[in-house]
This record gives sequence, structure tokens and C-alpha cells, in this order.
Amino acid sequence: MSGGSGPGAVEHVAPRALTWLTARRDEMVSLLRELARMESPSRDAGAQRPIQQAFADALGELGFEARVEPGSETGGALVATGPGWREGEPCQLLLGHTDTVWPLGTLADMPVDLDEDAGVLRGPGVFDMKGGLVIGLYALRALAALGVEPRVPVAALFNADEEIGSPESEPLVVAWAGRASRVFVLEPALGEEGLLKTSRRGVGQFRVRVRGRAAHAGLDPGKGASAIEELAHVVLALHALSDAAAGISVNVGEIRGGTRPNVVAAEAEAVVDVRVSTRDQAREIEARVRALTATVPGTRLEIEGGVDRPPMEFDAGVQALWGAAQAGARAMGVGLGHGMSGGASDGNLTCRYAPTLD
Repeated sequence: MSGGSGPGAVEHVAPRALTWLTARRDEMVSLLRELARMESPSRDAGAQRPIQQAFADALGELGFEARVEPGSETGGALVATGPGWREGEPCQLLLGHTDTVWPLGTLADMPVDLDEDAGVLRGPGVFDMKGGLVIGLYALRALAALGVEPRVPVAALFNADEEIGSPESEPLVVAWAGRASRVFVLEPALGEEGLLKTSRRGVGQFRVRVRGRAAHAGLDPGKGASAIEELAHVVLALHALSDAAAGISVNVGEIRGGTRPNVVAAEAEAVVDVRVSTRDQAREIEARVRALTATVPGTRLEIEGGVDRPPMEFDAGVQALWGAAQAGARAMGVGLGHGMSGGASDGNLTCRYAPTLD
């Protein structure tokens, strides 16, 4: 993050930063415990305020200008711009989220617990992703303590609705990605090996509704057109689009339809999860799903949805950024691998505008 043009600067700074950070392990753990005790579900703006203020204060001590962009149904997002950044100039974006999947009151059943012998801290949001927020903050503190001024100024964006798909903050995330020369997402590492995510599968959802014609199943079955029968054909056609070798999965996860056992169903619907590995696959799957047509006479299909989180691909820009990360890891004596995640993050949004590591 300190270097702007190549791995050399990273290799110089990394071992010094590691020494500084190692000496502050207990301090970092203490902060993480404090943050984990701040319950922060996505749709509770009031619960988000303490953690947003904590990071606004901490970043302010490093010379950042921090503000909260409010949301209407969520806590919005904390935006902080570092020393030296000016509007219209590029930045390095640290991207994270302060919300967790856990509802208020979870601490009563899942208290924050540190197992020193196992080296494990447990609690709501510790893994996803308050630990990452602490790491990002302390990386900035390390650079400041070592007198290292990033060649490209840093900006931080911590939204409060990522766990529910960033419905309010997506435009803000996209806007800042457009200003960035690179993006570092502070999500947890991949697997027990601690892999850096250099690619993510794209994610989408479709809703397929079938309109048929009701009739009494015993008296006038021929007058009906079964939406459920048609939906059965649709489900088989959708699952046939999966291609594990190519990294494409199509899963019908919900179905519903009909009113009574003795009535030919007039309506039925399915909700479909789609995962793809490339942008070309996303376009192809969207086209093939929308091209589905009814096969049962008297029925018709209504299809909505699409791939709303495009894949994060291991393209040339990401490869260059990954090379710099590797150089820093080698300088610290750390083995660093990389891989693909099957799930999405806000990195799927930023990758369209700037090289992204996650």
C-alpha cells in the first residue's frame, strides 16, 4: 500500500511494518474484542453509530477527514480521506463493512471469548469482518509510525449494509471505486490456508413465474393448464445450465405454487441462484435463462432478475497487484497464496473500475 510503482518499496517497508505490528498484537486483540461487543446488525442505524464513531476517531488521529454518509434504512457508510488526497485525484481504497449478520441480543448467547491457548477469539462479527477492519486500521497506523507516506493517498469506505447486499451503499462504493487506482477489500482470508482472494464468482438471482389456468382436477382437468407442470420443466432446464468444470452453477432454491390438491395450479414460481466465473458466462447465462419458453400449452413464463454481482476475474490488473502483495509477503517471510471464492463481496462491484484484492 505504501508503494506506487512497483514491489521495491513494498519489500523495503514490509519487514519493518511486521516488526511494529507484532509488538502490538495484544493491542489489536483488545480493540477487536471491544468492537465485537458493539453489536451492529445491518438494518439498525443506531447500533452502527458506536463502531462508526470509533473508526472515525481512530482515522482522524491519523489525519483522515471522516464523515458518515447516512442511509435511509441502514447505517449508511463511513467515508474517510487520508492526508494528501484531493478531489479528482486517484486514491487507494480500503473497503470494508461494519455490519454483521448477527441480530441485536446475540451477545447474550455468544459472548466475546478469547481462548489464549488455542489462539482463537470468538464473538459476533469477529471473523466477518471486524478483524479485517482492525488489520486495515493498524496497517495505516504502522505506516504513520514508520514515517511512510503512501505515494497514492488512501481513502477508506466502511459501509453498514454489505451483509444484505449493499442496497443503499452500492452507488457510493461504485463512485469511490471509480476514483481508485486499486482497491483492498478487508474481508476474511480464504480457507484455513489464509489465501488472498484474487477472484470471486459472480452471483445473480432470477425469479421465474409461471402463469397457467385453473380447473377442477377431477371434473374438468382438460380445461386447465398446470403452472406446476410447466415449472417442473423449467427447473430441469435451469439445472441443465450448470457446468461444474466451467465454474457455473444454477440452483433452484425455492419453489411454490398451487392452491389445493384438487385444483390445477394457475400459478407457480421458482427463485434461482446463479454463480459464474467470468463476465462472458454471466452474459451467456442471463441470455439463456431469459430465452426459456413455456412447453405446456396454455402456460406462459415471466422472468426477472440477473447477475447483479459480476465476477471478479484474475485479470492483468489484479495479477500486477497480486505480484506486489507477494513481494511484500516474501519480504516478511510469509507464505501467501491466492484463490477464488464462490461467494460475492463488494469487491465484485469495485473490480469493474479498479484492480481489486480481497
